[in-house]
Amino acid sequence: MKKPVSKRHTPEKKPLRWIVFTLFSVLFCLVLLSGAILFAFYVQIDRSLPSAEALKNYHPPLVTTAYSADGEVVGEFYIERRYLVPLKDLPPHLIRAFIAAEDVRFYEHSGVDLVGIARALFKNIQAGEIVQGGSTITQQVVKSLLLTPERTVTRKIKEALLAYRIDQSLSKNEILYLYLNQIYFGSGAYGVEAASRTYFDKHASELSVSEAALLAGLPKAPNKFSPIHRFPVARERQRYVLQRMVDSNFITMDEARKALAKPLQITRPKPWSLHELDYFTEEVRRQAEARFGRDVLYKEGLSIYTTLDTRAQRLAEKALDQGLRELDKRHQRYRGLHANVPKDDWPGALRVLVQTNGDLAEGKVVAGLVKDFDTKTSSCNLDLGPEKAVIPPSGWQWTQISAKRAEKVFRTGDMLRVKLLKRQDGKTWAASLEQDPGMEGALMTISPLTGRVICMVGGRNFEKSQFNRCTQAVRQPGSSFKPLIYAAALDKGYTEASILIDSPISYDDHSLRGAWTPANYDRQFWGPIPLRKALVHSRNVVTVKLLEAIGVNYAIDYAHQLGITSQLTPTLSLALGASGVTLNELLTAYSTFADQGERVEPYLMEKVCDRDGNLIEEHQTKKEPVISPQTAYLITDLLQGVVQEGTGTKAKELGRPAAGKTGTTNELKDAWFVGYTPSYLTGVWVGYDDHNISLGKGETGGRAACPIWVYFMKEFMKDKPVETFTIPDGIVFARLGSHAGSEEPGGGGGGGGGGSYAAFAGSVPTSGKAPLGDSEYPTSDAEQATDPAQRRTSSGESFFKSDLF
Repeated sequence: MKKPVSKRHTPEKKPLRWIVFTLFSVLFCLVLLSGAILFAFYVQIDRSLPSAEALKNYHPPLVTTAYSADGEVVGEFYIERRYLVPLKDLPPHLIRAFIAAEDVRFYEHSGVDLVGIARALFKNIQAGEIVQGGSTITQQVVKSLLLTPERTVTRKIKEALLAYRIDQSLSKNEILYLYLNQIYFGSGAYGVEAASRTYFDKHASELSVSEAALLAGLPKAPNKFSPIHRFPVARERQRYVLQRMVDSNFITMDEARKALAKPLQITRPKPWSLHELDYFTEEVRRQAEARFGRDVLYKEGLSIYTTLDTRAQRLAEKALDQGLRELDKRHQRYRGLHANVPKDDWPGALRVLVQTNGDLAEGKVVAGLVKDFDTKTSSCNLDLGPEKAVIPPSGWQWTQISAKRAEKVFRTGDMLRVKLLKRQDGKTWAASLEQDPGMEGALMTISPLTGRVICMVGGRNFEKSQFNRCTQAVRQPGSSFKPLIYAAALDKGYTEASILIDSPISYDDHSLRGAWTPANYDRQFWGPIPLRKALVHSRNVVTVKLLEAIGVNYAIDYAHQLGITSQLTPTLSLALGASGVTLNELLTAYSTFADQGERVEPYLMEKVCDRDGNLIEEHQTKKEPVISPQTAYLITDLLQGVVQEGTGTKAKELGRPAAGKTGTTNELKDAWFVGYTPSYLTGVWVGYDDHNISLGKGETGGRAACPIWVYFMKEFMKDKPVETFTIPDGIVFARLGSHAGSEEPGGGGGGGGGGSYAAFAGSVPTSGKAPLGDSEYPTSDAEQATDPAQRRTSSGESFFKSDLF
C-alpha cells in the first residue's frame, strides 16, 4: 500500500513564495526610493524657501507725502501707493468683510484650509467655472511677500509650507495686518488705506459696511471688478461679499439690504503728476531725489513739510493767467479754432465737457460747444455740458471780427474756450471768448527775511510743459539787473546825488563787427542827471557809463556776491542785463536789498521725517551779510522811486510802501518786474520760450509783467498789515536843488524838478561823481532833512513834508 504525498512538500508552491517576496521587496524599495526622492525634493524646496521670520520686520514701500505750510497734501511720490494702518484703526465690519470674502475659516485653520479647498472645488464643479478659490489669507500673504506670482505645482507646495510656518510664527492678527496693508486693489492702490483714499477719498477708518464690502471684493481680480471702469460688475461683487457676510453671521440680512441700497460715491484717483500745484511740487520732488536718493524718496514713506502757501499759489496762477490773456488780447490775434464736432458726435463731446469743465464758477475758463450764432443779437450760444452759456458781442469784439463775419467764424459745432463772467439765470452764463496765450510766464514769491518760497508758478500750464521757468529758464533780465550795478556803484563811493551824463556814446565791439551804440528806450538823451533819476527812469546809456567807471569785473564779482550763480559775460552790455539769469537767482540777489544787506537762499522744504515720524532733516535759515544795511536801504529807496515816479508806477496800485524794478530786453522779447514790500519779494517774467519771438509793440516790463505782480500782490496782501521799510542808522535825507541837472523831455528838472529828495549814507555830500570821461558836477544845494515828520508814514505817504513823489 502506497503512502500519500504531503501537500506541504508540493514543489509547485515554492515559486509563488518567491514571487510574493520579490513583489514586496520591489514595492518596499519603491516606497523607500519614493520617500528618498520626496525627502530630497522637500529638502531642496526647504532650502529654497525664504525665511518666514522676515515678515516680523515688515518694511514695504510706502508713499512719500509732501504737505503745504497749512497741512494740505500737495504731492505724493511712490512706486507702490501704500500707507501703513494698524489693525486697531480699522472698523470691525471692514475686517469681517475681507474674512468673509477671502477666508471665512481664517481663525480656525493652520495656514492651509483643506476644508476650504474641498468646498471651493465642489462649488466650482457645480458652477462649471471657477467661482471660489482655495487660497487662504495666509497663503495670499505668502504669495505677495515671499514668492513669485508664477502658477506652478512647485510654487503651490512652497506656498502651503510657508503658510503653515507663518501661521506658527505669527498671530492671526499679525497676518491680517500684513494682508490688509500689502494686497493690491487696482488703480495703483496697495493696501486698504490707499484703496479707501483712491476710491472713496476717505480714510479706511471711515468706511461704511457698503464701502467695505466693495473693497473686500477687489483683491480677487482688481481690474475685472474695478468700480471706476466696470461699476456694474463691481456692484455684483459687492452683493456677493455682503451675502458671504450674512452667511458667516457677521451681519444680518436686513443690514446687508441697507448696505446694498446705499449709493456709492466713487471718486476718481487723483493724478498727482497733474496736480494743480505741480511746478512747486515737482521742484520739491527734484530736490528731494537729489538729496535723499530715488529709492528713499519713492519707497521710504517720507513726510516732506514744505513752505508752500496754497492760497498764494492759486492766486499766483490766477494772476499769471489773467496777465498773459490780457497781453494776448492787446494784440488782437484771434487764432481760430482747433476742432469742429459733427452733430452726431455731440452727445459724446458733451459727456467729455462735463468731465473736463468740472464745477463751473465765475472767472473760470472752460470749453464750450457752439450750438448756434444769433445774427439778431450777434450772440453765440454754447453748451458747456452741465450748463449753457452766451457770448454777447462785448465778449468777442476784442478779436475785431465784424458782426457780419462772426457768423462764419463761430460755426455750429465749434469748440471754443470761454471765460465765465456772470450767471444770468438758471443754468446760463454770460461769457467772453478766450484763447490760450502763446507766450509763457513765471511768478515766484519768497520771504526775503527767511528765504521761504511761498509760491512758485513756473509756467502757464504744467500739463503741457513741465519746464520750470522760475528755476530752469536762463533769460536776459534787462533793466531788472540794473539795481545790482547801482549797488556796486554806491559801494564805490557814488551817491544818489552823483551827477551822470546821459549823452550818446559808442564802443568798438569786435563781436558785432563794428561799433556798439547803446540807446535809451525813448531814443532821447537827458544830459546831466543825478544817479537817483538815472535808475528811477531806467536810463540805459548812463548805466553803461556807470559800469565802465566801476569796472566790469568788479560788478560781476559783486553780482555773484549777491547770489547770481549764472556765468556773466564780461562786457559793458551787462549793464543792460544782457547776460542770462534765472528768476530764482534774481530774487536771491534782491533779497539782499529787502533785508538790510543780508542775502538768503530760497528754500522749499521746512523739514523731512521718516516713515516713523523721526526727524531726518530740518531747514536752518542761513543769512549772510554781503553788503552794508545802508547800501541795501539806498537801493530800496531808489526802487521805491521807480514805483512812485519811474517805470514801475503801475505798482502804486498796491497802496502800500513797495520797491521794485522793471526789466525789458532788446526787441521786447523778455519782460520782468521784481518788487518787494518789507516782508514779501515777488518776481514776474513774461516771454516766449522761443527766444526769437517778441511780445509785441509796447510790451515792456512795466506793461507786460508789472500788472501780473499787482494782481497777485493786491489779493495776497489785502488782509496783511501795512509795513514800512526799516531805515538803518547812518541814513540821512536831503533835498536836491532844482539845478542839479538839465531839464528832461516832458518837463521836470533833471535833478529832481524843483527840489526832490535823496537818501545818503553817513552825511550829505557836497559834490557827486560822474563816470570816467565826464566832468564832475556839483550836487547843488543838498539840504539835509532831519525832521522825523518828513519820513514816510505807515500808509505809504512821503517821508518828507515836501511831496517827493
